[in-house]
Amino acid sequence: MNDIKVVILAGGYGTRIAEETSVRPKPMVEIGGKPILWHIMKIFSTQGFNDFIVCAGYKGETIKEYFDKGIDNENWNITVVDTGQETMTGGRIKRIKDYVGNDPFFLTYGDGIADIDLKKLLEFHNGHNLPATVTAVQPEGRFGILKIEGKNGFVSSFREKPKNGGAWINGGFFILDPKVIDYIKGDETVFEQEPMKQLVEDGQLAAYRHRGFWMSLDTLRDKNVLEDLWQKGRALWKIW
Repeated sequence: MNDIKVVILAGGYGTRIAEETSVRPKPMVEIGGKPILWHIMKIFSTQGFNDFIVCAGYKGETIKEYFDKGIDNENWNITVVDTGQETMTGGRIKRIKDYVGNDPFFLTYGDGIADIDLKKLLEFHNGHNLPATVTAVQPEGRFGILKIEGKNGFVSSFREKPKNGGAWINGGFFILDPKVIDYIKGDETVFEQEPMKQLVEDGQLAAYRHRGFWMSLDTLRDKNVLEDLWQKGRALWKIW
């Protein structure tokens, strides 16, 4: 089933990393000299998934131009779809309905990378008979936690950057059956709000726990961290 399509949401404004996104869309911000979008696609293609639908919006022509030049040594089938400048995540998914046809498809964000085993994710999805699977992750905490006792401020314990306090969050890397698109009303629909809440209420969403590396490029700090990992040969998402 490696002809399963990979839909990548790549149309947002990326306002939290405006230092970069004033001139390019966030998925085109570079790590190790390549757009993070390329890194995401490599994660999929290395595992045999080469059919991409990129949902473009803000500065989408930059993405189109990049792929029009051709990607060396890659057997990728890429369709860049203009899903609108102001369209929300749900609306972007709804706009590519005709491109995915009747088969389940991967969906992920244009700023999140992981050393995820996509075959295991697919196996998990096929095993539960529900129309939607989200990958749950525990990101690294950004700050150490102090436990402070009494009025004197005695520190009784310190934990360096715990993993998100044990909470699991939406890490992207979804697998969706096309009927999930029926949960989306239109361009103004944020997929992570009403559609996902409704899927949960209907008992139609399962979570695949990914315990390995995961990180999202949201801020300049994130870019610097990822670049540093790449330069030091510690880029755990680099499975190729």
